Amino acid sequence: MALRAFTDQEAPLAAQLVALKAAAGSHSPSLLTIREELPDLEITVDACFISNPYATQLFLDYLKAELLDTGAIRDVLEFYPSQNQVIAAYIAGHLGIDTESVFVGNGAIEIIQAVIHSYASTRIMVTLPTFSSYYEFAAGHAEVVYFHLEKEREFRLDPEEYLAAVRELQPDVVTLINPNNPDGSYIPFDDIQAILAGLPEHVTAIVDESFIHFAFEDLNLDIRSIIGECQRYPNLVVVKSMSKDFGIAGIRAGYAVMSPDRIKQLLASGYLWNSNGLAEYFFRLYCREDFLQKYDIVRKQYILETQLFYRQLEKVPGIKTYPSMANFALVEILDGVSADDLMQHMLVRHGVYVRTCSDKVGLEGHFLRIASRGLRENQLIIDALNDVLSSAE
Repeated sequence: MALRAFTDQEAPLAAQLVALKAAAGSHSPSLLTIREELPDLEITVDACFISNPYATQLFLDYLKAELLDTGAIRDVLEFYPSQNQVIAAYIAGHLGIDTESVFVGNGAIEIIQAVIHSYASTRIMVTLPTFSSYYEFAAGHAEVVYFHLEKEREFRLDPEEYLAAVRELQPDVVTLINPNNPDGSYIPFDDIQAILAGLPEHVTAIVDESFIHFAFEDLNLDIRSIIGECQRYPNLVVVKSMSKDFGIAGIRAGYAVMSPDRIKQLLASGYLWNSNGLAEYFFRLYCREDFLQKYDIVRKQYILETQLFYRQLEKVPGIKTYPSMANFALVEILDGVSADDLMQHMLVRHGVYVRTCSDKVGLEGHFLRIASRGLRENQLIIDALNDVLSSAE
């Protein structure tokens, strides 16, 4: 099947989208880039990039009241932020762990690169599908081997099969994203513990919990982080991006928890002043009880709306929606429509920007990753999908 052809006015916009995606490589062009390069394209919903919009608004409310309205923003912009370990102390106090176990990054991506370059010397085992940086950063540093998650099993990871692959492939670093990106599959807390207990002590385990605030194992929607196991397992490195759950990708904030010896080694290589003033303001806010209480309310609201959104996606004809514990869903397009074509039609015709997964290694088929937004925007996504797919011939 094929989607209805673009009009003469739409075709140039679609062609420019193809060029922008090619220039972005294994990632997607940012919303700002698209708006700059395609000013005639009206974008109403950004369901490509992943964040909680309610948390973004909460942060903006605090920023306005405490920095903009008071004029304190000048100090944040004019003066240097604190050094890495000063900010780490605030985070450690919030987490209830030693300061020496926290490493602050200019976004999680800086931490991922630093850890892989420091500890992957022979072989790194990466699950597929995954965030592409995990194997891209290893290029030239270590051999990359893969553990494949199968769509026939809805991308669920079996701990025993995983440990068997570790014994066979003998990596010195393994990576797990939980929930996983781009499919949203979740490894239960007990299964993660079983994997850590079964890994050889010399194998560094990178567990990326950038989406853990959207996962839950009980009706209270409580967070089950593995950070508390870092003291028990010195080979464990837990990575946390703040951009997804707090909706602040623009200020580049992330941290990792790992053994103090590893952090000393990283700090000796640089990273003294790798945070900006707004990121430091956020981290201080992140450790305040008043902010966290309000955040937990919008976090749970967003989870409930997101799970409702997934049930709506499951009803759209022509696609299959895979189970997700993240704030995005992996959608497989059936009936021969390509992911790139569907992405272009949704953006050009409806202003809805979704993430094509045609560049994702390990995905067999045609897939989109669709981020959850608020109730109104989620309905616009559903309407766009239904309209575009209904035009297929």
